[in-house]
Amino acid sequence: MTERLDRAASPGQRAKVTIRAIEAALRRHAVLPVKVGLSRLKRWNPRQPRMLGAFPDREAALRGVPRRWLATYDHADVAAVNFQAMCALRVWDYPVMFWLNRLNEPGLRILDAGGHFGTKYIAFRGHLPLDEVVWTVFDLPETVQSARNAQRLGQVPAGIGFTDDLTTAGRVDLLLASGLLQYLDIPFAQFVAQLPDRPEHIILNKVATREGPSVTTLERIGPARVPYQMRCRAEFEAQLDAAGYRVLDSWDIPSLGHVIDTHPELGRSISRGYVLKRDD
Repeated sequence: MTERLDRAASPGQRAKVTIRAIEAALRRHAVLPVKVGLSRLKRWNPRQPRMLGAFPDREAALRGVPRRWLATYDHADVAAVNFQAMCALRVWDYPVMFWLNRLNEPGLRILDAGGHFGTKYIAFRGHLPLDEVVWTVFDLPETVQSARNAQRLGQVPAGIGFTDDLTTAGRVDLLLASGLLQYLDIPFAQFVAQLPDRPEHIILNKVATREGPSVTTLERIGPARVPYQMRCRAEFEAQLDAAGYRVLDSWDIPSLGHVIDTHPELGRSISRGYVLKRDD
């Protein structure tokens, strides 16, 4: 229970409460450096934390990858990690499905950037009319190769197209990027500029943001440690505007926020979703 000072309290009671408040503040300030120091030691824990290190940018993060770990997602041993789990429908998928249903029309050409094995198509197809949608996944070469192999084995629907070259994507009406941006190795506006035509709509989901300077950490994915960017929210939204897109809708995903295990003092990231419309 929080003790409160009020006019009815005696001078002795008020002094006692004040002293306790000062003692609590001193304990907090004394303990914080110890907690930070112990958190840094997690780097050497045999049971490696999910999020490791805090770096100013991707290049610095790559230099910080421990020697025994892969430093890329573009590897056959990493590509298939979590495939079945990623095909499941999650609570954070519902805003995406709402907007896909609203924007859907026959012949809609969707580019699913960072779409892995077409996991969102697989998750959504039982809930959305996707039969007349042209759904193409863009991803890294090893992921695309593994996805095509799985497709030949009947593990991935035949209706999904795959490419690792944006210049071959053709016309894109809607760009979907669910869980891509924290791993993207170039600015998002530069990524969009590589498309033959700028899509009219963009749906972003699971964008890691924070209320402060951007930070890149290293996430553990299977045998790899890959750079994971937590973007400054204000800067990112300004970049979207500068790229010629306005925000139609946005949402928070509280359950997907992350605290960097080795740097808890930086606070928790805020996972966000956006629907953007080209501002012609």
